[in-house]
Amino acid sequence: MTIADAYTFIALERSSKLVVAWHLGRRDRVNTEDFIAKVRCATARGRFEVCTDGFQPYVNAIADGLSDRADYSQVVKVYSKEEEGRERYSPGEFVSVEKTAIMGQPDLKRASTSHVERQNGTLRQWCKRLTRLTYAFSKNWDNLKAALALHFAYYNFCRVHGSLKVTPAMEAGVSERVWGLADLIAA
Repeated sequence: MTIADAYTFIALERSSKLVVAWHLGRRDRVNTEDFIAKVRCATARGRFEVCTDGFQPYVNAIADGLSDRADYSQVVKVYSKEEEGRERYSPGEFVSVEKTAIMGQPDLKRASTSHVERQNGTLRQWCKRLTRLTYAFSKNWDNLKAALALHFAYYNFCRVHGSLKVTPAMEAGVSERVWGLADLIAA
C-alpha cells in the first residue's frame, strides 16, 4: 500500500469532542469494517447515534458491527455541477444537505458530520505529515501511523479544547486532569 492511499477514519463523540476510535487505511470496505470494529470496542453497550457521510461501505459495516446498539443516519452534502476549469479539489457550489435514516431511529434533526469535519481540519492543521508537497509529508506508513496516534492522544488528553475549557478526555470523564507531555510519553 502506498502512502497516497492513506485515509484516516475518525469516530468522535460530539458533546465531549473525544476521539473514541480512529483507523488508518484505504477508503474501502475492508478498512471500513476494521474501523467499525474499533468503534464497537471503544463504545459502551447502550444505544448511541452514528452519523456518516454517504460512503457506501459504512452501511454494511455498521449493520454488521453495530446494529445492536446504534441508530444510524447518513448526511450527504449536495453540490452543483463542477464548473469547467476548476481545480480537482474544488467542489461545485453548495446546494443542500440530504439526511437519511439508515438503521434504527436516528434523530435526523441532530444528524450532522460537522464535528468530525472540524476534527479533520484540526488534524490537517496540526499533523503536517498529511500536508502534501512539504518535507514533513509522510512517505512511510509506520511513521504516519505513529504520528496519528500521538496526535489523537495529545488531542484527547493534553490539549484544552477552546469551547470546552477542558480536554475532551476530562469532558468525557475518562481523565480527571490535563496531561502533560511527560504523562503522555509515560503512558
